[in-house]
Amino acid sequence: MKTNQCKGKVFLVGAGPGDPELLTVRAHKLLQSADVVLHDALVSPEVLALLPLGAERIAVGKRIGDKVDQTDRQLRINELLARHARAGRCVVRLKAGDPFMFGRGIEEVRALAAVGAPCEVVPGITAGIAAAELCRIPLTERYRNTSALFCTGQTADYSLSHFSAVIELMKAGTPLVMYMGFEQLDRIVERFIESGLSPDLPACAVSRVSRNDQALVSGTLGTITQQLRESELPLPVVFIIGEYAVPEGAHNRDQTDPSDQNHSFNQHDQAS
Repeated sequence: MKTNQCKGKVFLVGAGPGDPELLTVRAHKLLQSADVVLHDALVSPEVLALLPLGAERIAVGKRIGDKVDQTDRQLRINELLARHARAGRCVVRLKAGDPFMFGRGIEEVRALAAVGAPCEVVPGITAGIAAAELCRIPLTERYRNTSALFCTGQTADYSLSHFSAVIELMKAGTPLVMYMGFEQLDRIVERFIESGLSPDLPACAVSRVSRNDQALVSGTLGTITQQLRESELPLPVVFIIGEYAVPEGAHNRDQTDPSDQNHSFNQHDQAS
């Protein structure tokens, strides 16, 4: 039910990794109250299906092959958010995963603040956390690893300069969760190995996290690129690389048994 507190306000909502049951209660309530929803391309159809029939849907996300300038796209999104808020509508800006995890969320918060548009941020489960937990890969564990690292495989200038610090942390045993690394995976893996990381370091790729067709490729830094070519995983893909990036019990249970876990998935292990 819509309330006066929702009117004329923008809600920057994390849609989670895909499964609508992983939405927060706050996110679900706001979707039910929305007058207009501006959503990214990676928001799942199952989440969008929760919107009320009368809500206006505006797709604003980037898609493969899209040539629109990203700065221009973001300016247009900012303007649309402010315009609908000024019109007194309940505006939901729906972002896959968590709004502040490589999602330009803070840019939209700042743009709205600059024009005096009220904004509230609603956190969501980021795909990297969901991927690790659904595949039973502990990113931190007492007595083993006490930190985890999240990074993007694609920067605005397409350089790999940020990986210098990443590699040093990985050498110290910190596991890496990498988003948007698929397109440059060859370059990234080459950089890692040239910098001293072992080609035998465990590496996993998780496709379409939390959805019905979620799939896992499990191998090593030296094999993961070829495994991905052979498996033809659909995008998006999250990578987990590190000493403990091995799914718990992966070799002694049926990963596709729905009684074993809520989100079943297909697994492609490294050939022995």
